[in-house]
Amino acid sequence: MLDRRWIAAHIPHQGAMCLLDKVESWDLDHVRCRTARHRDNDNPMRAAGRLGAAGGIEFAAQAMALHGALMATMLDAPKVSPPPKAGLLVSVRNVQLNVTRLDDIEDDILVEATRVSGDDRNVIYDFTLCDIARILVTGRATVILDAEIPGK
Repeated sequence: MLDRRWIAAHIPHQGAMCLLDKVESWDLDHVRCRTARHRDNDNPMRAAGRLGAAGGIEFAAQAMALHGALMATMLDAPKVSPPPKAGLLVSVRNVQLNVTRLDDIEDDILVEATRVSGDDRNVIYDFTLCDIARILVTGRATVILDAEIPGK
């Protein structure tokens, strides 16, 4: 089962900063995750006790990192590159925040990332966060792979 423990072992986000609880489904171009971490009082994305909807971008970024890790674990997948050393979120576009906050969402949140295009140097994902009844946050993100991260 691809649960929080598996996720934490395969992405760089650790402890309370690991925001995803489980992988619901995935394939070569898509990952769908579930989380209840938006309700945690110790969520490090909170400011003044609240988790603003823009924090959903970090949930989506972790889903993208997780998708890369899942792709790297595929042993016999054709044309799959080795995992990048580091990914750096360099841009988000067309972000729509359909709610003000995430911490008051009672249901679990589904976080989906769909790979639109990419190569060994960068990748573009569309992302969506939703609860059982509505779309909460959407957008498009660009990630540079094997990025030189200052201080690393």
